[in-house]
Amino acid sequence: AGGDARAWGEIRPVWEAISAKVDPATGKEIRGAAPGKPVTGGEACAAWIGPGGAGHYVKMVHNGIEYGDMQLICEAYDLLRRVGGMTPEEMADVFEEWNAGALDSYLVEITSDILRQRDPETGAPFVDVVLDAAGQKGTGKWTSVAALDMGVPAPTIAEAVFARCVSAVKEERVAASKALAGPAAREAPVERERFVDMVRDAMLCAKICSYAQGFQIMRAAAAEQGWTPDFATIARIWRGGCIIRARFLQHIADAYTRDADLPNLLLDAHFAQTIDAGQANWREVVGIAARAGVPAPSFASALAYYDSYRCERLPASLLQAQRDYFGSHTYERTDRPRGEFFHLEWTTEGRPQSGA
Repeated sequence: AGGDARAWGEIRPVWEAISAKVDPATGKEIRGAAPGKPVTGGEACAAWIGPGGAGHYVKMVHNGIEYGDMQLICEAYDLLRRVGGMTPEEMADVFEEWNAGALDSYLVEITSDILRQRDPETGAPFVDVVLDAAGQKGTGKWTSVAALDMGVPAPTIAEAVFARCVSAVKEERVAASKALAGPAAREAPVERERFVDMVRDAMLCAKICSYAQGFQIMRAAAAEQGWTPDFATIARIWRGGCIIRARFLQHIADAYTRDADLPNLLLDAHFAQTIDAGQANWREVVGIAARAGVPAPSFASALAYYDSYRCERLPASLLQAQRDYFGSHTYERTDRPRGEFFHLEWTTEGRPQSGA
């Protein structure tokens, strides 16, 4: 909740009583709630986030992260099917197995259930009769726009939004599929069980990056608005009662408990070690997708985000030089303190440098 802290004090007992609950030992949601019979015991998934619109803002970012989660699952599904050659029933088993491990989440759980479903009219796999044109209500777009407005890199969330936009132009894609060439269909260059493990690792690594981006957006908004959110608490209340509820969130809560001022989730030891263990498979999967012509925009953008964030020097030096060349936009120097700006007189003989 957001708004006046005094109001939260009044409604807190009610909200905590009716909210979803999680087992504090495992971080997993306690099930069994029914109308008029909320779950008792456990930790309540309700908290005061901050004044004004802080609560609404955090909910918006939750939905943006949800877009990322759903797209990553869909890319994993597409790779397992088109490259791995798996049937919906076989993939249902895979997602069920993944749901028993680090990827344990509501969205992975329902994916397994969906892939087992048969169409009541034709008996075909249900996923095959659903038109591949995804809708959206706008919260993913709002999250991406907010990131752009604040200069926060959130490419994985944004790519999830764009993937829905591409899916919506179904008729254009049908025509393009007949006109535009791509690579010949190919099978995974490794045996199936190994490929499944590779896709699992890629999905987990990309998921870490997507959540890192979401928390960076909230961090920037908090600084801009003067909010002081507890990110560990935000992760905890997302563990139950929401679409992105997952075991994974317990690790995020632990990370911010260890360091409330953590600059980026990627820098937490647990997540850094997880990516280090899985990144070879992640990189291979992105390459396999590209060579097979299977779109994996969120897998790939997450990898680019990770590599950019860990890169000490980016080619932005050339970009800023270009900006100074055509627009006199100035540049900073590597051998001077940050905040000092210079301009090269590109059209003057000898091209002298001047201070901005």
